[in-house]
Amino acid sequence: MATRIGKQTLHERRKGDSALSEFADYVERQQKLRQVPGRSTTATGSKDSTTEDHAELDIIDSLGLADSVTHVRLKELLLAGSDSEGRLAQLSDVLRNRIDEGNGETLFELGYEDNGESMALTKDEWKVAMERLQAAATTLNAECQVLITRNVGGEYEAETVSEKDKHADGKVMIRRNPDTVEDVIELRIAVVGNVDAGKSTMLGVLVKGSLDDGRGKARVNLFRHKHEIESGRTSSVGMEIMGFDSRGEVVASTVPGRKLSWEEIGNRSAKVISFTDLAGHERYLRTTVFGLLSSSPNYCLLMVAANNGLIGMSKEHLGIALALNVPVLVVITKIDICPPQILQQTIQQLVRILKSPGARKIPILIKNKEECINTATQFVSQRICPIFQVSNVTGENLDLVRTFLNILPHHGHYDAQGPFEFHVNDTFSVPFVGTVVSGVVKSGVIHTGDSILIGPDSLGQFTATTIRSIERKRIGVPVCSAGQSASFALKKVRRKDVRKGMVVLPKLEQSPKVYREFVAEVLILSHATTIKTKYQAMLHVGSISQTCSIIDIDRAYVRTGDRATVAFRFVQRPEYLAVGDRLLFREGRTKGLGIVKSVGYDPSKPLNPEGSKANENGSAEVTA
Repeated sequence: MATRIGKQTLHERRKGDSALSEFADYVERQQKLRQVPGRSTTATGSKDSTTEDHAELDIIDSLGLADSVTHVRLKELLLAGSDSEGRLAQLSDVLRNRIDEGNGETLFELGYEDNGESMALTKDEWKVAMERLQAAATTLNAECQVLITRNVGGEYEAETVSEKDKHADGKVMIRRNPDTVEDVIELRIAVVGNVDAGKSTMLGVLVKGSLDDGRGKARVNLFRHKHEIESGRTSSVGMEIMGFDSRGEVVASTVPGRKLSWEEIGNRSAKVISFTDLAGHERYLRTTVFGLLSSSPNYCLLMVAANNGLIGMSKEHLGIALALNVPVLVVITKIDICPPQILQQTIQQLVRILKSPGARKIPILIKNKEECINTATQFVSQRICPIFQVSNVTGENLDLVRTFLNILPHHGHYDAQGPFEFHVNDTFSVPFVGTVVSGVVKSGVIHTGDSILIGPDSLGQFTATTIRSIERKRIGVPVCSAGQSASFALKKVRRKDVRKGMVVLPKLEQSPKVYREFVAEVLILSHATTIKTKYQAMLHVGSISQTCSIIDIDRAYVRTGDRATVAFRFVQRPEYLAVGDRLLFREGRTKGLGIVKSVGYDPSKPLNPEGSKANENGSAEVTA
């Protein structure tokens, strides 16, 4: 009997694993069609969404099949002879388009055309082409950083060079010098992993530049509370930033041990990486899940201790990152104190889990700079999962992690043209400033002095106020747009009237609609028995965290691996939701992933009409 139950549970777990990656991809596609309440959905809108599903056909447009297309080869622009000025202007236009597309930076493969065909450059020609590229970048107020070269020689030469290929080529990072703080490239990375995996220590070493002493010296500056310093364990959502200038150098203090302020890093950087340091202990899992959803991370950094392997909460964190479709990079820490055979076991276990049907990742062990650069440029593919092996005490391979973070491309979909929407994930009361809310701009653009609405409160009402000032990375800015994290100081609003999970919207004639009930399509990732109506769980939708009860299901019950349409009701208060919002619910060992299909719920139109009739008949018989 016990064996049969064990086999059944294993079968259900495998069923849930394989369904996870498929459902996560489905949710990703549906999110692009997210409908904001109040925005009209016309026939043209539905037409756009259909075309978006067939984005792979866009390659036909880029092939230049039309007769009118006159394409100038890059080699001609880079090695221009007679019409030098005209060619330089054309090359600048090509670079400008690429930099705009890459949100302020682009990786240029010098030696290859756009279609991947080799330019067959000699060593001398490569040097001429490099000078032209630098000249074109200078006209755009951008800097060139050579990452790696082949058959050129010098300090950037690759270790492995093909005997057959004698042509010179290389990869060059071109990054624009930001005119203002608003133009700084921003990446958000959530740092997760089991307790004692070395998350805070790793961030302390990366941000400060000085190594750890093996006793937690590097992590002390990252802690926010006295009990965290005493226990050495993170219990809150910590924030740290790391800056790179336009040449790809880490922005750090020249004085050993001194840590730069956020303002100094922000003003001197062309690219800023915001790390969200999350708690690893099981006791703080709700805080970690909230941090993962509310910070809208572009990437997830999973930390694994070499001597412990992927244990405890690190599996849970990896599962949540996969469910949210966030690209994952893995860092194995503490390799200086780990015996070689234990390290090998950890790597084998990690590779096995990443290749499993639930994850469907391609693990790549990064051992040198060449592999690091090639993997970072291909990391736009979410199937790749790079694995680094580092020591925060000896500093081994930390330079590879820094190089990888410098090249990491921007990832995420943001609608700067849409109506403004900002999700609050933290609140503060700042002396002489007043109430401050921080979070991520979901869509649109906002300016200092704009009239806004913030809510909903416990009654579902919104409060009208004005934005006094805006800060990004603790630096005052006049404007903030989609995809950026920011803090707003609000006029005449008390801190007790704002909370995590609220939204900031533009002031309109009609008050925004909020909902206590909604219908979602969900996938049950794990549950010991069956889930029926009246079941309650903690539900996370972006920065919203609230207990929900199930009021209707499109079948009698659901269990692990099932995909179903479920109606939820918020227990405490109504919330602002939109069709296409991603949700995660959990209670104990139960986990589920879903997407909002419709807001509001009509009891007269049950999801499972046959089940509701049976319930009515049963209650009638009991009354009789």
